[in-house]
Amino acid sequence: MNNDTALAGLYPHLAALQAAPGAAIDAALLESVRQKSRHSAEVKLAFFAEQGQRIVLAARMIADAYRGGGRLFTMGNGGSSCDAAHIAVEFEHPITAGRPALAAMNLAQDTAMLTAVGNDLGFRHVYVRQVLAHVREGDCVIGVSTSGNSENLLAGFAAARQRGAATLALAGGDGGRMATCADVDLCLAVPTDSIHRVQETHVALYHILWDLTHTLLADDRGPPTARTGR
Repeated sequence: MNNDTALAGLYPHLAALQAAPGAAIDAALLESVRQKSRHSAEVKLAFFAEQGQRIVLAARMIADAYRGGGRLFTMGNGGSSCDAAHIAVEFEHPITAGRPALAAMNLAQDTAMLTAVGNDLGFRHVYVRQVLAHVREGDCVIGVSTSGNSENLLAGFAAARQRGAATLALAGGDGGRMATCADVDLCLAVPTDSIHRVQETHVALYHILWDLTHTLLADDRGPPTARTGR
């Protein structure tokens, strides 16, 4: 298969665009917008309808970690490292009034650490070393991977399990190795081969997990008067 054939398979509207006048090009692009947005919505709706109970379970895992005085750690590669950062900042810096900041750390944020370990030991170990340094029993570790097969995340999960932390994977497709890994307590996989649709669903998923976690913890905090002693 040559590059042109591969591109045509991924983007079937391109061939029509190359030979079309301006108005036809605009129409084809608008149709692409409709198709992709519709597919994105369909993937999300199907995922949340099927995985609702497991998402609640995942939120309980995170809430239990915080309830016991633990912290949240996140990890990912490439675009998923950006999602790991997004998850951490949501918990550290809640924008909804009345919701407290919760300890969270993105393990992909330290460039010096990542490059030092990657150079000295290999990229597979970049999260293992950080997990061993920071994660303790009762913490929760979230790994984000569109394939579910990222070696460094699987190694990080194994180290987290050794430390006694809860482990949660956000994956795509069939979940890859994370779906059956003994070191992963729960794997939430978006069942599509489209990396973009997986990532779009992950964004909605971790915002929902954030909201559910705070809802679960709200009962522990009690009403404002009880928290302030007034």
